[in-house]
Amino acid sequence: MKCVVFVKLGWFIMGDPVQLKDEGNKYFQAGDIDKAIDCYTKAIKVCKDKKVLAVIHRNRSACYLKKENYSNAASDATKAIDVDAADIKALYRRCQALEKLGKLDMAFKDVQRCATLEPKNKTFLETLRRLGAEIQTKLKTTFSTDSRVQNMFEILLDDEVDKDKKEKAANNLVVLSREEAGAERIFENNGVPLLLNMIEKGKPEMILAAIRTLSGMCTGHKARAMAIVHMVGVDKLCSIMAVDNEEIALATCNLFQCIYDSFTGGDKREFGKEEAVVLDVSKDLKAILLSLLEMVGSKKVSGHGRDQALNLLSKNVPRKDKRNTDNSRSLFTIDHGLKKILKVCGQVPELPDQLPLTENTQLIASVLLNKIYDDLKCDPERDNFRDICDQYIKSKIDPNDMDKTIHAINTISGLLQGPFDVGNALVGHQGIMEMMVALCGSEREVDQMVAVEALIHSSSKMSRASFIITNGVSLLKEIYKKTKNEKIKIRALVGLCKLGSAGGDDYSMRQFAEGSTEKLAKQCRKWLCNPQIDTKTRKWAIEGLAYLTNDADVKDDFVEDEPSKDKTILYSVACTLVNCTNSYDKKEIIPELVQLAKFSKQHVPEQHPKDKKDFIEKRVKRLLKAGVTSALAVMVKADNSILTDQTKEMLARVFLALSEDPKDRGTIVAQGGGKALIPLALEGTDVGKVKASHAIAKIAAISNPEIAFPGERVYEVIRPLVSLLSTDRDGIQNFEALRGLTNLAGFSEKLRVKIVKEKALPEIENYMFEEHDEIRQAATECMCNLVTCKEVQERYMEDGNDKLKLLVLLCGEDDESLQIAAAGAVAMLTAAQKKLCAKVTLVTAQWLEILQRLCLHPNPHIAHRGIVTVFNMLNSDDTELAKKLIESELLEILSVIGKADDNPKRQDAINAARTCLVKAMDLGLIKPFTCPS
Repeated sequence: MKCVVFVKLGWFIMGDPVQLKDEGNKYFQAGDIDKAIDCYTKAIKVCKDKKVLAVIHRNRSACYLKKENYSNAASDATKAIDVDAADIKALYRRCQALEKLGKLDMAFKDVQRCATLEPKNKTFLETLRRLGAEIQTKLKTTFSTDSRVQNMFEILLDDEVDKDKKEKAANNLVVLSREEAGAERIFENNGVPLLLNMIEKGKPEMILAAIRTLSGMCTGHKARAMAIVHMVGVDKLCSIMAVDNEEIALATCNLFQCIYDSFTGGDKREFGKEEAVVLDVSKDLKAILLSLLEMVGSKKVSGHGRDQALNLLSKNVPRKDKRNTDNSRSLFTIDHGLKKILKVCGQVPELPDQLPLTENTQLIASVLLNKIYDDLKCDPERDNFRDICDQYIKSKIDPNDMDKTIHAINTISGLLQGPFDVGNALVGHQGIMEMMVALCGSEREVDQMVAVEALIHSSSKMSRASFIITNGVSLLKEIYKKTKNEKIKIRALVGLCKLGSAGGDDYSMRQFAEGSTEKLAKQCRKWLCNPQIDTKTRKWAIEGLAYLTNDADVKDDFVEDEPSKDKTILYSVACTLVNCTNSYDKKEIIPELVQLAKFSKQHVPEQHPKDKKDFIEKRVKRLLKAGVTSALAVMVKADNSILTDQTKEMLARVFLALSEDPKDRGTIVAQGGGKALIPLALEGTDVGKVKASHAIAKIAAISNPEIAFPGERVYEVIRPLVSLLSTDRDGIQNFEALRGLTNLAGFSEKLRVKIVKEKALPEIENYMFEEHDEIRQAATECMCNLVTCKEVQERYMEDGNDKLKLLVLLCGEDDESLQIAAAGAVAMLTAAQKKLCAKVTLVTAQWLEILQRLCLHPNPHIAHRGIVTVFNMLNSDDTELAKKLIESELLEILSVIGKADDNPKRQDAINAARTCLVKAMDLGLIKPFTCPS
C-alpha cells in the first residue's frame, strides 16, 4: 500500500499534463491569466501526446490574447494548427493575433478557412467582411501613397519646376514621413537615395526638407533608423550639421535625436521573431558619440553646428535617471572628449586662429561639463575628471606665450560657470589668482577682458572675494575709469558689482560705501536699456544687476524699470527677480541665539530696512503690474541649453513669491502663469519642482481649472500636487495641495480618475487622521469630492479597514466645515452603494446618535446632508435597517422638520425630510395621520 502511495506521489510531482491543463482552465475562467499561463506552460513541458499538446497550446494562445501578447498568441495557435489543420479555435485565435500585429492578409486567410469550416458562423463572416474591407482600404492607400511619393520626388528633383511647387512638395513629403504608412512607402520607394540627391543639390530649402523627412522616417522605428544611418552615414550627417546655417544645424540635430531615441527605446512596437533582424545598435551609438565629440573641437564646424553637437551631448550623455547605475557614456565622454570641450571653453574670439563660435557656445559647453560632472558616481571618477582638467590647464600656461596663457584662464572661467568645485580648485592653485590680477594690468585689451571675466566668475566664494577686494578692487576701478573699450569697461563694472554684493543681504557686511551700489546699478541699467550696445555687453549688464539686487535699495529702484527680452540672459534675470522678491532661502533667526551671539561678540547678520515684509509686498505688486508673469512665461519656453535646471528653480521661486497673495493669482493666470508652471514642476532640481508645485497648488485651489490650465494641461497638474502630499513636505504645502486637488476633483470625473491613478488616495486618507484641524478638513473635503468615483467607492466597500468608520466619526466633530465635508461624503457614498448603508451601522455603535445630531444641526447644510443619508438608508432595500430608523427618535425629528413652514434658508432639509416620510409610508412603516370627519 505504501508503495502505491509512493508511486502516485512521484507521478504527481512529475506533473500530469491533463490535470495541469484542467487547472489552467479553472484559472482562465476565474480571470487569473498569469496562473493559467503558468499551468499550461508546465503541462507543455511534460506532455507527450500530440493531440493534448495541441489543445494546451491553443488554450495558452487564448491567455496570450488576453494579455495582449500577440506574437506569442500567434505562435501557440500555429503549433496547434500544425497538429490539426482544421482546429477552428486555433485558426480564429491566430487570426485575431495576426490582425493586432498588422498582418491583415494572413489574418484574412485564417478567418477564410474558419468560414469554410463553419459557413453559418456569424462571427467568422463578420470578421471576414471587416478584414476584407480593411485590406482594400490599405491597398488603395498604399498605391495612392506610392504614386504621391514618386510624384513629390519628381517635382523636387526637377530644376525647371517653380519654387512654390517645390516648397509645397517638400512640405507634403515631411508631413507624409511623420505617418508610419507614409514613412514606410518613402523608404520602400528608394526614398533615402533620392533624399541624399536632394541634399547634394546644396540648396538650403532642399536640404531642410530632406533632413526633416529623414527625421520623420527615423522616429519610433529602430530598424528603419538603423538602415538610414548605414545608408547615409554618420560622417555625412555630421558634415550637414557642420554647415553655417542655423536652421539646417537645428534640423540635423533633431534628426540625430530621433535616431538616438529610436535606438534607445523610442520604438515600443512588438516585433516577435522579426526582432532578430534588428542588429545591435551599440556600435552605431558609439560611432555617433565619437563623431559628435570630434565636431566639438573641429575648426571645420560652424558655430551653429558646434552648438547643436554640444546640445546633443548634453541631452544624451548624462543619465536621465540617477537610479540607473550605468554612467558609462559620461566616462567614455571624459576619456575621449573632455579636452575638446575644455578647448571650446578656452576660446578667445578676439585672438586669431580660433574655433568658429556663436554667442552661446561657451555657455553651452560649461553646462555640458556641469552635467557630466554631476553624473559621476564616486570620488575616483571625480578625481579623474579634475586631473584631466588640471593637466589641460598646466599644459596651456606658458609665460612666453600670452595667447596660450589667456586660453588657460578662459578655460577656468568656463569651468567656474559649469562644475564650480573643479574651477574653484584650479583657481586655488598657486599663482593662478595672482596671474589673473596681473593680467588685469596688461597693456593688451584682450588680456584685460579675459582676466576680468575670470575674476568675476572666481569671486563667488567669500574667501576668493576677500582676496580680490584686498588685491584687485583698485585695479578694477582704474580699468573702469581709464579704458575706452566698452567690452572691458562693462566687465570691470560687473566685477565691482559682484564684489559689492559679496556680503549677500547682510546689511552689516557691505563692501562699498553707502550709495555706491545704487550708482553701479544705474550704470548697468543705462547699458541694459541702450539698444545701440551689442548684445553680449548688455548680457553683462544684467549679470551686474543680478549681483547688485542683493542690496534692498537697488531692488526698490530696479522694479521701476522694464525687463530685457533677450532669452540668453535667463539665469541672471532669474537671479535678479529672486533677489527682488526675496524668494531665496533664509535661515530662521532665533532671538535667543542672536542675544547669545551679541553677548559673545560674534558677528550677527543685519536685515536691511527695505527687506521687511511690507517692502517686499510692494515690490511684488510693482513687478506684477509691470507684466513680469508674461516675461516669466516666455523665459520658461526658452531652449533647454539655456534654460538650465538651476534657472528653472529660480523661476519657480519667483512664481511662488508672486502667488503668495490670493488676490494676485488671477493676474498670474491671465498672463499665462498657470501653463508656464507645469514644466517647472515636472523638470528641474528637486527644490525647484517643489516650489513650482506649491505655486500650482496655490493657483489650483482658487481658480477655475479650465481657465488656469486650459486643455489637456489640467491633467498634468495632478502629479505635482500629489507630490506635495508626501510627509517630507511642509504642512502648508500639504494643505494647499489638498485644496488644489479638492478643486480639481469637483471639476470632472476624468480628473477624479486621474487623481486615483496617481495613487493620491492613501495620502489623502492619512491626512484625514491629521491633528492639524485645517489639514484634516482639507483632506476630508478632498475625499468628499472624490467619493463619486467608482474606484473610491470600492475602497470604502472593502472589509477590514476603518475608512467608513472615520468618515462617520468625523460627522460627529464640532467643526462645522469638517462636518459638512464628512456628512456630504457619507451621503454620496450611501446613495451610490446601497451595501454601505448597512455597513454604516456596523462601523461604530454611535452611528444613530451621530445621524440624529446631523439631522438636528442648526446649520441647514449639515442637516440636509444628514437627512439625505437617512433617506438613502430607507431606500437601501434593507427592511430591518429601515424599521430600526423609524422606531428610533429619527421619526420624530423628521416629522418636526417636515411639518415646518417653508423657509428658503432651510428648504433643502425640509424637502428631504418630507421625502423620507413619504418613503417610510411607501414601506408601510408609518401611516398618514387623518383627522376624524
